[in-house]
Amino acid sequence: MVILGDISVSLGGVRALDNIGLSIGRGEHWMLTGASGSGKTVLAHTLLGRHHYTGQMEFRPGLRIAIVEQQHRFKNLPGSTELYYQQRFNSSDAEQTITVEQERREYAFMERADAREWLNDLHIRHLLVKPLIQLSNGENKRVQLAISLSSDPDLLLLDNPFTGLDREGRETLHRLLGLLASKGIQLFLISAARHIPEAITHVAGLEKGKMVFSGTKEEFGRMRVEDGSLAGKLQLDAALLERLWQAEKAGFEIAVKMVDVQIRYGETTILKGIDWEVRNGERWSLAGPNGAGKSTILSLITADNPQAYANKIWLFDRRRGSGESIWDIKQKIGFVSPELHLYFDHGATCNEVIASGLFDTIGLFRRLSPDQEACAHLWMQLLSLGEVRTRRLAQLSTGQQRMVLLARALIKNPPLLILDEPCQGLDEEQTLYFCNLISTLCEAFGTTLIYVSHYQQEIPHCVNRFLRLENGSVVKG
Repeated sequence: MVILGDISVSLGGVRALDNIGLSIGRGEHWMLTGASGSGKTVLAHTLLGRHHYTGQMEFRPGLRIAIVEQQHRFKNLPGSTELYYQQRFNSSDAEQTITVEQERREYAFMERADAREWLNDLHIRHLLVKPLIQLSNGENKRVQLAISLSSDPDLLLLDNPFTGLDREGRETLHRLLGLLASKGIQLFLISAARHIPEAITHVAGLEKGKMVFSGTKEEFGRMRVEDGSLAGKLQLDAALLERLWQAEKAGFEIAVKMVDVQIRYGETTILKGIDWEVRNGERWSLAGPNGAGKSTILSLITADNPQAYANKIWLFDRRRGSGESIWDIKQKIGFVSPELHLYFDHGATCNEVIASGLFDTIGLFRRLSPDQEACAHLWMQLLSLGEVRTRRLAQLSTGQQRMVLLARALIKNPPLLILDEPCQGLDEEQTLYFCNLISTLCEAFGTTLIYVSHYQQEIPHCVNRFLRLENGSVVKG
């Protein structure tokens, strides 16, 4: 199907792939794994012809290749304004973006009978009327997959397809990958080593742009057992963290209080009668399946949802609408989410992205003082980002981008951290390191935490309170 011989790729003067050799035979289903920044997505994009390369690349004549990207870019209706981050929470402006059905119609092959079957197999037919921008992360992933499959590919590339999916979504995707393989669609999957679908037959491992393993799934499993876990190499510099985290007394008793909160968009109710109180120093897990309302409830806290004013909501001991500004609220919150990641200026340097957290802006629009510059550099040091300080966000792997945005959330020592799927894109070692960092902040400095993750193993051990949403309501017990 595909033969790669000594493929090398340089991006921005940095060698991203170094003499890669790989042969994908007929009937084989491959998974590509490796640490963040090892070159996995670069290799997938090179197969699609998106990067200049040296070496040899051969394809079976007539081979059709499709990809499900890790992130999806939304589009506005023709003639409307540019997209902006808070748009999904503003009902009138969200209507200026295309719906799932309008996106589907842009692809003529989506009208074929076999393509329409994917709408049922992926459980997305009911989403056709929704604006794309209002889909949850997991819902969006299923729409992307349906569009890619509708082109009837011979080889399907999937870049971290499990990212953002709840447990049911992951189980559905595992079953679907088996179905695709049984129908003769060959798979080339980029994923963490802990997510090896049953359909996968072969595994390739990358490390710093070099191929370090290529073989059967069984051989890869034996190698991991022999080598042990990669985790533990990153060690938290406690002295540096204490130097950076000069948190002042929080100055509030209740970080968040919601009483009978209701959120509607048109005829659709997103949140129903939410009662919730988060006190200073508490560490909460906010959980629930894709589309349960988690992002909406967080948007009420981060001052990004205008419907907060029509509800009984208190933030930092003050009722919303009592004279506080949006910036008064944001100054107390360190925040990261998949949506923030998607909308951030990817042309900014890592230094600029991290420093923008001091001002709660999506981009840096002012000159930094020497102290602010030094602070940004130290956060890069703490999160092992020093070597990418001057590189632009777009030049980094998704995992490195996420670490930069996590540093942005932490740089101003906020008394409340809201971390929505913060470990998306991180490798196993980075995930363990970051969870240890968050637990240290909460336990040693009393930081208040609201943490969202679909993976139990990614929730920091400091979390001891739990709120679960289903269909917009709080699940008791």
